[in-house]
Amino acid sequence: MKQLYSLLLLIFIIGCNSPKKGNVTITGNIKGLKKGTIYLQKIQDTVLINVDSVIVASGDNAMFTMITSVDEPEIHYLYLDKNDGIIHNDRVDFFVEPGEINITTNVRNFEEDIKIIGGKNETKFQEFKKINKRFNDRNLRLIKDNFEASKQNDDEKLIKNDKMYKNLIKQRYLYTINFALNNKDKEVAPYIILSEVFDANIKYLDTVANSLTPSVKKSLYGKQLVEFIQKRKKEDPSKK
Repeated sequence: MKQLYSLLLLIFIIGCNSPKKGNVTITGNIKGLKKGTIYLQKIQDTVLINVDSVIVASGDNAMFTMITSVDEPEIHYLYLDKNDGIIHNDRVDFFVEPGEINITTNVRNFEEDIKIIGGKNETKFQEFKKINKRFNDRNLRLIKDNFEASKQNDDEKLIKNDKMYKNLIKQRYLYTINFALNNKDKEVAPYIILSEVFDANIKYLDTVANSLTPSVKKSLYGKQLVEFIQKRKKEDPSKK
């Protein structure tokens, strides 16, 4: 019995000391973080799960390394729990694919100042998010302007803003669809369609899906896009 216990203890120790294996290495630094937990997360079967984590106990800069494995490019999340009692802390989405990824940011402006050096999908994803942010900023300005116009009962301004809003939405949708068409050989294409313009006219979704390269069409997000289009057509036969 004592020998069995010793053997199990030895196996446990070896397991704890064995380096984690994977085809993705994520390194990073969060300047100014003295205490907290950094999580690597992803969606699995519609549930957000933790893939890896690093606990930061003390220090002015949190250096971290995380290891994981992916079969294909897939969206993950870097989540920072600052142990401050706030449920919704900072979370950033990014593409993970085999290779090395480096992430740097600071605790004060975690999401705004984050810099990610990764694979080809992440590079394009950042390019998309940069332009998409401009649309979002314009939308926020319109909302603020609308609020002021409502307080002043300025109907003319409200009508003008409504036209501007509809035009802004149209521009954002067209930009997203064109971006996907121009990156049909990357998994980021079907992903942004599903996450940003899933309610667009079905003919545009079909155009993107049919333009995808064979490998991307067979990918996680490629298959999800095809299945989503089929579901929408089934719900509305007139769209077939």
